[in-house]
Amino acid sequence: MLGKVLKMAGCKDCKDGAPLLIAFSMAFHPIVDVIENKIWGYESLVRGLDGQGALHVLGQVDETNRYKFDQACRVRAIELAGRLFSAPDTKLSINFMPNAVYEPAACIRATLEAAHRVGFSHDQLVFEFTENERMIDVPHVQRIIAEYRRQGFLTALDDFGAGYAGLNLLASFQPDLIKLDMELIRSVSTSTSRQIIIASIVAMAKQLGVTVLAEGIETVSELDTLRAAGIRLFQGYLFAKPTFESLPPIANFDADGALSLRVA
Repeated sequence: MLGKVLKMAGCKDCKDGAPLLIAFSMAFHPIVDVIENKIWGYESLVRGLDGQGALHVLGQVDETNRYKFDQACRVRAIELAGRLFSAPDTKLSINFMPNAVYEPAACIRATLEAAHRVGFSHDQLVFEFTENERMIDVPHVQRIIAEYRRQGFLTALDDFGAGYAGLNLLASFQPDLIKLDMELIRSVSTSTSRQIIIASIVAMAKQLGVTVLAEGIETVSELDTLRAAGIRLFQGYLFAKPTFESLPPIANFDADGALSLRVA
């Protein structure tokens, strides 16, 4: 049931009994591996029950309900994905709010319970935090990521290149993935400066053992240019738009599931 009270031991916010009065569910957006020619995973995106966008829902989140909302989003995304996913290695990427996590080991319990109920292995779950979210306590976020790694989860830094602190966050946290911001990608096929910057990011990430994912892909020329730069994971409207509580049909794949786009 949406907005149900999460009853788990730990912080007072888990125990106060107040319901989460925000009605929401999830849409899913595919992430494509163009080397393996398959769907690598799906990002879960919060939506209102009548199709409202994320801002409509997030506008109802404040300091009084941030923790419960973050917990409820994780559980809802996992429960839906458990019904929709068929391949056992498909990743589920969940956006989380680092500033809403109090004690990493305690606050992950509802996530672990949901994953167990639907039969998800820990390495199927990816937790994204964004460069644009102000990090109140960097050492605390480092502890969160360390705990998630200990549990076998993957972590991703979203919107990389959009804010002022991207390199500092990468140095501090070293996530498993970085997602290049779509504004950096736009017009990359005709912009030498963008190509040089992205090539440098890819080289740096390779040395750090971090995988690069390009999001916001809309054209074949963008795909060609970025694949030639060494990127294999892609997300964007070229493949599909997010669909509410379902997995979207993927464009540009043939009957055998192989990528049929022209790529470099």
